[in-house]
Amino acid sequence: MDSKIAVFPGTFDPITLGHYDIIIRSLNLFDKIVVAIGKNSEKKHMFSIHKRKKWIQKTFLDFPKIEIDLFKGLTTSFCIKKKAKFILRGIRNQFDFEFEKNIIYVNRELNKKNCIETIFILSSYKNSHISSRAVRDIIRNKGDYTIFVPPYVRV
Repeated sequence: MDSKIAVFPGTFDPITLGHYDIIIRSLNLFDKIVVAIGKNSEKKHMFSIHKRKKWIQKTFLDFPKIEIDLFKGLTTSFCIKKKAKFILRGIRNQFDFEFEKNIIYVNRELNKKNCIETIFILSSYKNSHISSRAVRDIIRNKGDYTIFVPPYVRV
C-alpha cells in the first residue's frame, strides 16, 4: 500500500501558529507531512531560508511524521520527487480559497499523469486572522509578535 504523503509548501517567513495548527490537525490524515520551505522569487524574505528551516525543525522536533525540506521550482515537481500524492493548504478566508483554487487548476494541467490532489484544511477560528505578512509587520514595528508564532521563533 502506498504511503499517504502530503507536501505543505510555503515560505514560512516566519512560520505562524496558523501554519502550526494546520500541520498538527492534518497529522491523522497522512503518513508523512513534508513541510516544504520554498524560495518564492516574487517575495523579499525577512528571514533567511536557513533560519526559517531551523525554527520549523525545532518546532516539530518531537513529531516523527513531519519532515522539513527546502525546495525551489514547481511545487508539483517537488511532490513527484517526494512521492507525495497530496498538497496540503490552509484556508483562512474566501480570498485564500480563490487564490488556491486557481493554483489547483494550473497544477492539474501541468500534471495530468501524476494525479496530485490538493487538500484544504480550514484554519481554526482562533488562528484565522494570523498571516506571516502581519507578523512581519508587527516585527518591523517592534510589537509583540510572540503571541502569533511557535515558541522557537524568536528574532
